[in-house]
Amino acid sequence: MFMSKNMPHILVVDDELSMRELLEVLLGREGYKVSFAENGRNAVSMIKKTYFDLLLCDIRLGDITGLDVLKAAKAENPDALIIMISAYATTEAAVEAMNQGAYDFVPKPFDNEELKQTIKNALDLKTIEHEKEILDDELKRTMHFGKIVGNSPSMRHIYNLVIQVAKTKTSILITGESGTGKELIAKAIHEQSRRSEQPFVVLNCGGIPETLMESELFGHKKGAFTGATQDKKGLFEVADKGTVFLDEIGELTPPVQVKLLRAVQEHVFKPVGGNEDISVDIRIISATNKRLEDEVIAGNFREDLFYRLNVIEIKVPPLRERKSDLRLLAQHFLDKYSQEMGKEITKMSSYAIDLLNKYDFPGNVRELENLLERSVALSTTNIILPDSLALSIHKRRWIEGIKDRRFDLNEVKNGVSLDVILEEIEKAYLEKALDCTKGKKQEAAELLGISFRTFRYRLQKLAMEK
Repeated sequence: MFMSKNMPHILVVDDELSMRELLEVLLGREGYKVSFAENGRNAVSMIKKTYFDLLLCDIRLGDITGLDVLKAAKAENPDALIIMISAYATTEAAVEAMNQGAYDFVPKPFDNEELKQTIKNALDLKTIEHEKEILDDELKRTMHFGKIVGNSPSMRHIYNLVIQVAKTKTSILITGESGTGKELIAKAIHEQSRRSEQPFVVLNCGGIPETLMESELFGHKKGAFTGATQDKKGLFEVADKGTVFLDEIGELTPPVQVKLLRAVQEHVFKPVGGNEDISVDIRIISATNKRLEDEVIAGNFREDLFYRLNVIEIKVPPLRERKSDLRLLAQHFLDKYSQEMGKEITKMSSYAIDLLNKYDFPGNVRELENLLERSVALSTTNIILPDSLALSIHKRRWIEGIKDRRFDLNEVKNGVSLDVILEEIEKAYLEKALDCTKGKKQEAAELLGISFRTFRYRLQKLAMEK
């Protein structure tokens, strides 16, 4: 059962009147319909009579515990969306709540904006999951995009392009940064085409020396060069009736470009050391992370070959420009590697997702996949928390830069962001304290002269991991 389209209904379970009053004002201003239960048994009774889109439940109640309410809610509705809150939060309590099926765990005192964002993320996730189910059903009925994941407008546009160009013989150029999934797009075009039962042959043009490239593409005859002890078919001949995908096409040298041009134009070529032409029926899809127009202007890429390859261009956006897909992608890789490693890690906490959203992913989807693979391998719970996110490499690079920074008060006259500077200082000191205590948070808090609860709250607020 999914949340209502108009006004999500939230049940607040807390035995403190002041907290219920605060949440009534806070959530009411956000347009939510809010109901209240002053104890656990009251909450269980209400859950059995009414469907709530989300439960916001304290751990310590006057009668039964919040975990008892959580279990009852899950028994009534396995898809129940529950956020636990507590002034007595511990890592053990958080893990226990997550293991019992809570969406997230928020310690008191909480930041109002942070709580509102957590609630919004939870409700958005339920909507996204529902939309994903609908999208998956649509994809199953109309197309098979294999491992491509994404529901953003830019990806939907690409899906439409794939359908349009798949039935043609037109040459396609796929452009985009490294790690954006260009090969997956090429394979999707092949699988949607009339050639889907025929070979899909991939050649990384940047991974083969120039002296071997011609032989890889067109094959060679026995004795054509030292080491050619027998005839060998090239990839163009192997792919006959199918599709050739030329990745990193911008890495081809000018001599190879000349020979490729004839093959692209006429679908005819000679093997190295051969005298007779070989004709093939192939579709050519190429990809590059370079701007080939600039390479043409610089004289590094033939203009005539560029226009032959770039009949239709498909631009794949970087991950930072389609952050709305990040949660779906993260869950996809989480499911994939949990299954491969035999673990039962089911989801990511909203804090972990927030941490990912703050990172630009220069390595794009490939970097996200590697990150999730490492995180699943390192995780000791059934949920990915910020602590188990393997962003340590990026964190170390960042923190080293901050530790060496010298703050110049003269910068003020040119304009500065005090919030950013203070956040950088706070992060640096928290990280240094954790380094000094080898990750022991209680001792780190003592080094900084703050309470353990305040220390933990600051870590969560800044979405840091160790």
